[in-house]
Amino acid sequence: MSWKETCAMDQKMQMIKCWKGDQFSITDLSFLHDVSRKTIYKWIKRYEVEGSAGLEDRSRAPVRHPNATVPEMIDKVIATKRRHQKWGPKKVLAWLNEQYQGERWPAVSTVSEILKREGLVSPRIKRHRTQPYTDPFTACDKPNAVWSADFKGQFRMGDGKLCYPLTITDSYSRYLLLCRGLARPTFKETKTCFELVFKEYGLPEAIRTDNGTPFASVGLGALSKLSVWFIKLGVRPERIEPGHPEQNGRHERMHRALKETTASPPRSNMRAQQKAFDEFAYEYDFERPHEALGQKTPVTAYQKSNNPYLHRIPTITYPYGAVLRKVNRNGEIKWKERGIYISKSLIGEHISLKQKEEHLWEIWFMHCPLGIANLSTRKVLPMCPD
Repeated sequence: MSWKETCAMDQKMQMIKCWKGDQFSITDLSFLHDVSRKTIYKWIKRYEVEGSAGLEDRSRAPVRHPNATVPEMIDKVIATKRRHQKWGPKKVLAWLNEQYQGERWPAVSTVSEILKREGLVSPRIKRHRTQPYTDPFTACDKPNAVWSADFKGQFRMGDGKLCYPLTITDSYSRYLLLCRGLARPTFKETKTCFELVFKEYGLPEAIRTDNGTPFASVGLGALSKLSVWFIKLGVRPERIEPGHPEQNGRHERMHRALKETTASPPRSNMRAQQKAFDEFAYEYDFERPHEALGQKTPVTAYQKSNNPYLHRIPTITYPYGAVLRKVNRNGEIKWKERGIYISKSLIGEHISLKQKEEHLWEIWFMHCPLGIANLSTRKVLPMCPD
């Protein structure tokens, strides 16, 4: 007969009792209980040594794992991590391979599991991401069609203070419109620099940047106070994809030359650093030939924009009959006496709403789609690309 799952231990004891009473042979017991004679002999031996405890089920896990990491290696992995707490499993493994070249170390995944078991790996913090930019980029086929702007990575000068170089170039001609060292990459200081460039060169059709502050935010439409200002001026803000600096490759190539010339090593203070930036900008625009321009200089391919900068921003207008709401100081609009959060970057601005379905409304700032508002739940989601 077969074992019953609910009383296997009882049946084992009954079999031992039958064996001890000499009522049945091992062969008989094997037939009656549908168990091999080898297994019965094993249970009898365990019973004689351990009593009834010997009949309990035992772990089937192997005593030795041929691919298991030896304790000595585990100790070295843990010790390395404790010495370098900011290192992840890849760096820990690379360091161990360099220090102990004769040993065969486990895979990165195994090192990761070892660190997790020891509680040495902190969980990743879920960060808010900038809303992806889905519109096609403006073609760089003429001067002032697209400008590129960015903050070259900050560095410390000789006096210990940080310098944040703001750079603006015309993407068609490679002309370096501005290279200004700032103490902080704030909206106010950045806007002042753009105002100086706009006054001298006029307005471009689009400005292409990365997704960092002050050019973008994690709010609705990824709008920042700076990009809202661009839109009100009639300039289209464009953003490259995160992790894809090649989408602004012309600007990045200039940054490499800028770093080699002006920041290796850094100058003693901001005044000396700005002098180095100015000298680089003059050489880059007026003396350095560019292969992409047929070995001509950027100044020969650039001309100022025909769209002048107006100190007074034009009044925002929307189509007749559009449903308008003003964003209050909390970044919300009011809908039937209830608040719906939009963005703090749009405080004081008017937005329009266009109905799609019964409770779903498109939200627009001027010509820029921001998202879809569900007015019944007061939730706003990013606008899906067509």
